[in-house]
Amino acid sequence: MRTELGRVRGLGSAKHGAGHWWLQRVTAFGNLFLILWLIGSLLRLPSLDYTVVHDWLASPWAAVPMALIVLNTFWHFRMGLQVVVEDYQHDESRIIVMALVHIWTFVMGGIALFSILKIALGGTVS
Repeated sequence: MRTELGRVRGLGSAKHGAGHWWLQRVTAFGNLFLILWLIGSLLRLPSLDYTVVHDWLASPWAAVPMALIVLNTFWHFRMGLQVVVEDYQHDESRIIVMALVHIWTFVMGGIALFSILKIALGGTVS
């Protein structure tokens, strides 16, 4: 039941809570399998020195799942921080905080993806 004031202010359910909740669980499940793949892959390498890991990441069989890890992890991170900000930040500054969360997440994710693509598409060992 909504009051007239609540209707005018636009307060109440946005009808997106369940979808957000499910997407957060799906990304968590994806992170579990992707991180297990990463740990297993790194354990199979002969050593973890720069050249070996660089050559491993240059393979599409490693670069594609690593890019998926970056995308999935940063998306999951952004959704989790969104929930925290919405639950605990109650004044108008939450808009600024959410904007900073979005900017930071997309910039850091972009840098990580760029690094993976640079190695996968022909970066040389220095």
